[in-house]
Amino acid sequence: MSTATMAAARAAADGYVLRTATPGDIDGARAVMLDTVYNDLRSGYVPRWHADIIDPEASYLRPERCTLLVVERDGEIVATGAVRDRGPQAPPNPQWVADRFPSGATAQLCRIYVRPEHRRHGLARRLVRELCDFVAGVGGYGAVYLHTDPAVPGAEPFWRSLAQEVCDERTMPGRGQSVVHFELPLPDAAR
Repeated sequence: MSTATMAAARAAADGYVLRTATPGDIDGARAVMLDTVYNDLRSGYVPRWHADIIDPEASYLRPERCTLLVVERDGEIVATGAVRDRGPQAPPNPQWVADRFPSGATAQLCRIYVRPEHRRHGLARRLVRELCDFVAGVGGYGAVYLHTDPAVPGAEPFWRSLAQEVCDERTMPGRGQSVVHFELPLPDAAR
């Protein structure tokens, strides 16, 4: 694994440790992700959207331009966050959004999930900061993109505090999705 893919373990006074995932973390990370898609997103596992959850090692640990971070507390994985080098696909996303964020040139933040009992401790914000540091360190990206489901409690205001809205599908006629697309500032070192 290259040094660009390794986040130093960062322990906070509150007992949370944020670090790059290892193969030994896969089961715990997968559990956080699956619980989120079933309980918060309420979509359940959809293979075309969530295949990376089944094999996070192939999706995030092996590729040099991707990463998976975990937050651990008392030996349990309680939060995840990832970067993948794939932009949004059309469909289901609008074609112009896919064109604006092409795969290979786009760092997509994804799977930023925190177990409900560990929310409101700044973990998602810490994950985003470390993921952006990763993007800066690995270089070669032209944009940092993410999308969120605004029905998830707290998701939309959280992303609006960090990122610029690109497209709110709720305002588009004929769109059955409630997805909001965002762009984060490209870290200076990544330019």
